Amino acid sequence: MDQTGERGIYMDERLKKQLDFILEADKVKNIMRQTYLADGKRKENDAEHSWHLALMAVLLKEYAPEEVDLSKVIPMVLIHDLVEIDAGDTYAYDTVGGATQHTREEAAAQRIYGILPEDQGKWLYDLWEEFEAYETPEAKYAHMLDNSQPLFLNNATDGISWVEHGVKKSQIYTRNRRTGEGAPKIWEYMQELIDQHVEKGHVIDDMSKKE
Repeated sequence: MDQTGERGIYMDERLKKQLDFILEADKVKNIMRQTYLADGKRKENDAEHSWHLALMAVLLKEYAPEEVDLSKVIPMVLIHDLVEIDAGDTYAYDTVGGATQHTREEAAAQRIYGILPEDQGKWLYDLWEEFEAYETPEAKYAHMLDNSQPLFLNNATDGISWVEHGVKKSQIYTRNRRTGEGAPKIWEYMQELIDQHVEKGHVIDDMSKKE
C-alpha cells in the first residue's frame, strides 16, 4: 500500500476515535446538577454548567491575580465534568458521596479520555488532573469559576437550592476556602451575597458568635 493509502487508514482510525469521544461526551447533557437555572424553572445539566464556565472564563479573566492562559482554561472547564458521565454528579455538600468521589472520577477519567487518540486523550486527562490538583494559576482560576457560578445562580433564584438542602454558611465557606486564590475581588463579592442570603434565611448561619 502506498503512503497515501497508509495515511488515509491512519486518519480514518483517528477520526473514528474523535467522533466516538464526541458522541460519548453527549451523555453529559443528561447529568443533572442541584443548581437551578437563573429563572428557577428547572435544574441545569453538566453541559450547560460547563458552557457557562467557559463564557465566564473569557469575561472575568481580568480579575485573576496572575496571568492565566485561556487556551488552557477553556478546555479545562469544558471537560472537567465529563467524568460525571460514569461517576455521576456529587453534590457540593454531600459528605458521603464526597468520600468516594475522587476514586470514582479517576476511573471515569481513564475510560472516557481514553476513547480519544492517545495524544488527545493524554492532553485532556492531564488537564483534568491539573484542575484536580488546584496548583497552577489556570486551575485556581477554573476552580473560582466552578465555585462561583452555582453561587451566582443561587443568588438569582433566592437561594432555592440552598433552602432545599438546608445548606449552612460554614459549608459554603469550607467549599470556597481557596476560591479567593483564583480571583480575590470575586470572592469578596461572593461573601457579600452569602451574608445577604443568611439575612434572608436562605442559608443557615452557624458561624455567628453567640452572645
